[in-house]
Formats: sequence, C-alpha cells, structure tokens
Amino acid sequence: MGAPCNGCGLCCLAEPCPLGMLVSRRRTGACVALRWSPAERPGEGGRYVCGMVADPAGVTGWRNAWALRWLKALSLRWIAAGQGCDARPLEAVRPPSEGPPPPG
Repeated sequence: MGAPCNGCGLCCLAEPCPLGMLVSRRRTGACVALRWSPAERPGEGGRYVCGMVADPAGVTGWRNAWALRWLKALSLRWIAAGQGCDARPLEAVRPPSEGPPPPG
C-alpha cells in the first residue's frame, strides 16, 4: 500500500472506488470505467487506467470539451492520482487438492 500505481487493475476489478460507484451505479464488482491501455513503446507492457481520467467522453458520453476537462481534473482528485496504491495486498491461496509444496 502506498506504492505508485503499477496499472495492474486489481483494485478496480475487485470493487469500484467512490467515483467508480457513481459511474458504475453499483457498489460491488468491477468498475465499468476500467480501461486497458496498450504499451506506448515496443517492449513495454500495457496497463489498466481509469477511464474517467483517460477517456471521460467514452465513459460518460459527454462531448463538451470544457466539461470533459473539468471532469478529468475532478476525477484525478477523487481517485487521489499520484498518491499511491490503496489496494489491499492479495494473498495467494493454495487449493487443497495440490497438497504441500515439494521439498527442496
């Protein structure tokens, strides 16, 4: 927690943030604003981004340029962009059928 966002998308896939709740109109499940952004340079991997920041027109359907600029700025503030990841750490759980790990 607190590390820069690495674009994995797990937090937004698990549940929407308060902004995502408004956009998705739900409190559980994946956020509808989550977008995949392909790599900008060859050899780099793509990343997930918030559609309310990267493409507010695509998420909301709004077309007014000043409203989209305002919405993007507001979205950056609401998701605390640049403040670090707030996703809870995920724990890997071994399925019971696999048994203990091999010695070694």
